[in-house]
Amino acid sequence: MSKPSDPNAEMMKRLQDMQKEQLIIVRLAKDFSTVLNKKQLLSVLNTSFKTELGFNDCMIIMDYRGTIEMLISGIENQNYTIDHAIDTYLKKCLDSAEPLFFDLKELSSLPSCFTEVRNSGMRMAVGLGLPAVNENKNVLFLFYRNFISRDAIPERILNGVSTQVSITLHNIDVQEQLKAFQENIQIFPKETEEEKKSEYGFHGIVGQSEIMQTIFEQISQVAPSQSNVIIFGETGTGKELIAKAIHELSEFSGKKMIRINCAAIPANLIESELFGHEKGSFTGATEKRKGKFEQAHNSTIFLDEIGELPLELQARLLRVLQEKEIERIGGNKRIKVNVRIITATNRNLEKEVAEGRFRSDLFYRLNVFPIHLPALRERKEDIPLLADYFLEKLYPKTGKKITGFSQNVAKMMIANPWLGNIRELENMVERSMLTAKGNMIREMDLPKVIDYQNTDQDFQVKTLQEFEKEYILKIIKKCNGRIFGETGAAKLLGLPPTTLISKMQKLGIEKKHYFKGSE
Repeated sequence: MSKPSDPNAEMMKRLQDMQKEQLIIVRLAKDFSTVLNKKQLLSVLNTSFKTELGFNDCMIIMDYRGTIEMLISGIENQNYTIDHAIDTYLKKCLDSAEPLFFDLKELSSLPSCFTEVRNSGMRMAVGLGLPAVNENKNVLFLFYRNFISRDAIPERILNGVSTQVSITLHNIDVQEQLKAFQENIQIFPKETEEEKKSEYGFHGIVGQSEIMQTIFEQISQVAPSQSNVIIFGETGTGKELIAKAIHELSEFSGKKMIRINCAAIPANLIESELFGHEKGSFTGATEKRKGKFEQAHNSTIFLDEIGELPLELQARLLRVLQEKEIERIGGNKRIKVNVRIITATNRNLEKEVAEGRFRSDLFYRLNVFPIHLPALRERKEDIPLLADYFLEKLYPKTGKKITGFSQNVAKMMIANPWLGNIRELENMVERSMLTAKGNMIREMDLPKVIDYQNTDQDFQVKTLQEFEKEYILKIIKKCNGRIFGETGAAKLLGLPPTTLISKMQKLGIEKKHYFKGSE
């Protein structure tokens, strides 16, 4: 007689299986979110997607504006006129809430593309109607050489990534339309030199390195959609500029982008800032006030430092994402808001989720289209370009016309780690302009960079945290302990004072470390 199964063990196994599936869904969604064109889409379909789903071949049928296009694994793409057989299979899959199974050997009336697949040795087809995005109809077909049952298909994974696949297909379509439009307007006169000088780089973002060109391409891809974007990058890398570029290229470009720094507002005030409040809802609420989400209706809201948002407010933000409506503090009326959300963080949110400081469901909602900004030290070829840009930008502020940098200073700038990134570089260029003698910067008072490549026997390996602590301490001492203001350490490092103070607390930097008289 067999032993009765342990319900707790079964429940634990189901939870573990669900967790594994969720991790696979996140990985696949991340792969699809980086796709920029059909060639890259085919690459993802033939690698990670095929590995996780276990099919032998696949096809995506796209019905765009009455023309059916087929993206077949191993083939770039093929265009077909609307065929009754194709139309029939499309409707069947789009009308079904779950994947449909077709035995190709038992079907007589097949579209020509299915006939080719069957002739190549495929036995089964699994069709899934993808969620509609802007009324575009997409159906995914997976093909298998052998007969398979429904139990053999990881249906939860398939359904879990279906929305991201649809978004990716929509973005590719928008990008192709944009490219065609740009080709059509090339007949207009070229910009004059003055017009070219009016805007630097890509929507004000300076950079010619390969990694920045990829980011510009990502911005162009995601901007026309309303998909959520999250920008990862160290402090001072220009995350707000990326958000502005996305907004300017979106359908909301005619309206003001609303920005809020989640780290700069006290926890007891940020809820009111985001969602607003009714008169008398708390002490000091002397009048009704609209929150940032209401102000951003039919526009874009940029939530900087989203990793600093308290857990209780993360739940409210999740509801806004799900229900597209907010409630003011002290109110009971639900207010509909149509808002495109762009977030940014310098934290590792996956680690924050694992350690319980950030909600996993909110992370997955925000992480639809991630953009990873490189640190300045990872794009050194852009440093001279940025430095020259700042010379011109800061001329009205400093009143000094500087024509360039000496070779020695240029080499120093390229070698410097720039822990404060672009903001630190800008502040250092400004300081050097003010102290320059003549029309060229020949000296730049940079903090010393520790040479880890020496062969000294006293050499000690230090962690990045220890190096960062030493670097920040040197800057604070250089500023005579001043944190705030034009001559403060925060300005020199290119950090908001609140961020610098937060870093100091995490690194254990106290007044006694930079004030001799402190106890």
